Amino acid sequence: MKKTLLVAISAGMLLFSFPAWSDSTKEEVLQLRIQVTEIQKELAEIKQMIKDAAAGARAPAARNAGFTQQSISIGDSPFKGKADAPVTVIEYSDYQCPFCARSYRDVMPILQEEYIDTGKVRFVMRENPLVSIHKDATNASIAALCAGDQGKYWEMHNQLFDNQKALAVDNLKSYAESIGLDTAEFNDCLDNKKTEEQVRADMASASKLGMAGTPGFFIGLTDGNDPDKVELSVYLRGAKPIDDFRASIDDLLNSVE
Repeated sequence: MKKTLLVAISAGMLLFSFPAWSDSTKEEVLQLRIQVTEIQKELAEIKQMIKDAAAGARAPAARNAGFTQQSISIGDSPFKGKADAPVTVIEYSDYQCPFCARSYRDVMPILQEEYIDTGKVRFVMRENPLVSIHKDATNASIAALCAGDQGKYWEMHNQLFDNQKALAVDNLKSYAESIGLDTAEFNDCLDNKKTEEQVRADMASASKLGMAGTPGFFIGLTDGNDPDKVELSVYLRGAKPIDDFRASIDDLLNSVE
């Protein structure tokens, strides 16, 4: 007998029928439920903004609904681009999240070409494995940071997203060898979870910022006197199209010209 999946959205009911689905499809469904919850919250916030605007109040940009501007420290988080680039983008991601992989494939190459390589943006990566639904995500994040200890965070990052359905410990160790790491050092780091504390710190940071689900992108101006500090002013929830990034980044760049 075929299974039926019901996806409920507050404004109405959408009914989708599927045959028995694979584990990867089930993961996407669980991620979708998180996304739906976030959409419901954002719709409620947008409705309130419309009411406020009608009353004469100035409504913030919809893409930034529910986020309060705040300062954050970059610390030792891995990044691409110039350390003192005027705009900083921070992504919180999960290596088993299909929406994160979509951003990696569709958005990251364009950000790299248009903003990171041109010195306009520093792109910071932080770990946010959704441990309740992604059993291999924490180890994948630990592996990425272990590779970072040998100066190859981004090489491992790419391997993990390029091989998202093969993230068991043995797979992680094979990726370490393929990117030229000292495998004894890497295996010791992974087996003993030496970077797990940093993963937990990133997760706590995501929670403090009010994140739910992955990916999440926070964008702000880099402090000209202290590049470790960023004044975050934009929060993009989920796998947004490149035009959303362009609009947010360009607004900030224009504000400092």
